[in-house]
Amino acid sequence: MSGATVPTPVAPSYVLTVNGTEHGVDASWLGESLLHVLRERLGLPGSKAGCEQGECGSCSVLVDGDLVCACLVLAAAAVGTEITTVEGLADERGTFTDVQQAFVDAGAVQCGFCTPGLVVAVHDLLDRVPEPTDLEVREALSGNLCRCTGYGRVVAAVEAAVAVRTSGGAP
Repeated sequence: MSGATVPTPVAPSYVLTVNGTEHGVDASWLGESLLHVLRERLGLPGSKAGCEQGECGSCSVLVDGDLVCACLVLAAAAVGTEITTVEGLADERGTFTDVQQAFVDAGAVQCGFCTPGLVVAVHDLLDRVPEPTDLEVREALSGNLCRCTGYGRVVAAVEAAVAVRTSGGAP
């Protein structure tokens, strides 16, 4: 090698809309994942960096309403979309959603590492299927790995959230 420095490709500034707020992202590397930008550049640590291969679901976010693993999406490719992280699910006062409260009440939080991805996945499920079957719940959760114990309390939390919604409680 000649010792010459190879320039790093740098993306021009771009704007991401996250949880209803526009955030400027300056001088990023073109290969930065949405997960990295959310956590390290925008200070939104709710989405967890687990496997960073799309296997564990800990980084799940909604992009234009679709559930995605943020570790598999290039941040620059998310320009012009609406990104919702777990931080964006609660209202501006920080009041838990019915799903978040159901997770707390059912003891489904466990160590908490996988919880944000699970909560986002359950919101996605209940937005699409208001009264899911047990199979639909387990299928929706199948992209999220919990290494603590199991999914019994998570499934109980989903059932509790469905019960609140079907009884006329808050969606």
